[in-house]
Amino acid sequence: VRPTQPWSDAQRALDAHDSMRARVRSLRAEARADQRGSQGRVRGTLLMFVERPDRVRFDVMTQFGPAAVLTSDGRTFAMADLRERTFVTGRACASNIARLLGMPLSSEEVGQLLLGGTPRIESTRDSIAVDDDGHYHIVLHGRDGGRQEIDLGIRDADELAPPAEQRLRLLRTEVLDARGKTLWRVTYDDYRVVPLDAQGVAVPYEVFFEHPGRESDTRLRFEDIDLNVTVPEGAFQQSPAPGLRVERVGCDEDFVDAPGDALG
Repeated sequence: VRPTQPWSDAQRALDAHDSMRARVRSLRAEARADQRGSQGRVRGTLLMFVERPDRVRFDVMTQFGPAAVLTSDGRTFAMADLRERTFVTGRACASNIARLLGMPLSSEEVGQLLLGGTPRIESTRDSIAVDDDGHYHIVLHGRDGGRQEIDLGIRDADELAPPAEQRLRLLRTEVLDARGKTLWRVTYDDYRVVPLDAQGVAVPYEVFFEHPGRESDTRLRFEDIDLNVTVPEGAFQQSPAPGLRVERVGCDEDFVDAPGDALG
């Protein structure tokens, strides 16, 4: 599907997409996760709560029960690794969140991506065009020479609609450095309409996180999604259970030593 009345302003198109996603304030979901990283390939079931702007909880489940729990209330990060009998806590920075997902993203950015949006780099110029597949291809150019590429699609029913009435869907967001090397990439597929208010909202049931620099990626295939749920009190905080070794960690802003690959 190719829009006959395309957007001509990249920032306005992104703002329109963000305003549509703003209706989604929280999410409860179950997903099958498939992660590839330094420890090989591991699979598991991931239960999650996400709440704007920066609160996340991930429970990694196995047939024997929980294997790991990661929480962030936007300020404090904690991860209980029940296999290694450790409880790691510190600030909710990108390198600590990456201990589970293997991605150099803050809890706010992870939440935004899981709710169908994308963080944006600060840009000095931008462009928007419709590619051969009929998708909007947006490029944001940063001050440091890096760039961000964002692809947006529309519904079949919006082919003839004016820009302001098109229901935009995020298909890809990718950040590259000044040399053109991909820092991270997230792609989306299998959009389905999930009940929300009177209209419902389209949600991607497949999300693929990639970090080429660490040769790691995580694919989430959602099995169940509920939107704008009431999150249980205290869901985004946790205390060490008896018998767990407590370790306090700092933040590696260069994302060099974060172990990652805790899923399984």
